[in-house]
Amino acid sequence: MSRTILILSSDAAMTAILTEKLTAEGDPVALSRFSSAYDTICNEMPLLLIVDAGADPETVTFLNILKDDPLFSGLPIIALFDKPDTISGWDAFPVDDYLWKKDVEQEIVMKVQLCLLRAQRAVEVNPLTRLPGNISINRQIQSCIDRNEPFALAYADLDNFKPYNDMYGFSRGDEVLRITGRLLLNITKSRQSRNSFVGHIGGDDFVFMTEPALIEATCQEVITAFDRIIPTFYDPRDRDRGYILGHDRAGEERQFPLLSISIGVVCSEQNLFSHYGEISQITSEVKAFAKEQDGSCYRFNRRTILPVKT
Repeated sequence: MSRTILILSSDAAMTAILTEKLTAEGDPVALSRFSSAYDTICNEMPLLLIVDAGADPETVTFLNILKDDPLFSGLPIIALFDKPDTISGWDAFPVDDYLWKKDVEQEIVMKVQLCLLRAQRAVEVNPLTRLPGNISINRQIQSCIDRNEPFALAYADLDNFKPYNDMYGFSRGDEVLRITGRLLLNITKSRQSRNSFVGHIGGDDFVFMTEPALIEATCQEVITAFDRIIPTFYDPRDRDRGYILGHDRAGEERQFPLLSISIGVVCSEQNLFSHYGEISQITSEVKAFAKEQDGSCYRFNRRTILPVKT
């Protein structure tokens, strides 16, 4: 689980104070550019973002981009201001808390602890990947349905994950899940930076949402990236022979291929659904059809299976 506390500031002295004070609360990472901060957030969701508000008019724009995105709206944000008369009101900023710079040394640890506690109560995330969980996933799907917005919902599931967990242990299995969540987040956001969504249902089950026109290319890129990186999670002998030895549900020893990813996709473009449960059920069925194919693949609205050559 990420312990990153992201600090966005061009003030070297302030950054040094924050880094020293917050080391016990997490892993402080200091950046000075909005673009670098956004890339970092997309790569791995931090615990918290601390923004030096200053006088840069882009600050509010940047924060609104984060808070308007359903994937990042739950990221707790603390703003630092120079002094009370520098702004008309801190409530103009889409943040969860604020602090005057003169009080940082005395109060930042308390502010961070309280902000994280509030976030844990208010936002439901998977503790392993820091991605939104079931409640947030259902809320996002229903919100798109209610707004009559066309969207594509993809349900991704890892093949042969249990034998991998049994062979290599939960710690390495968790690393596979973390990298899968990171791949889905990075690729989905690179294809559609605004209003896309990635969630972690639990275990080795994930979902991601994009505009219908982008979903097929997104699935292809996910599969290509997954199949390229997964062999590195195996010991050389297993990687070279392309399988591991394990036991099936009947207790019989058998060969299990390397991990692959199966994705089922359903599009909602013509107001076909009124409840998130309807499209979720169909997407799950389509994903089950995809799992009948050997290796990584996606299946699209029950049409022909489309494997991706890697």
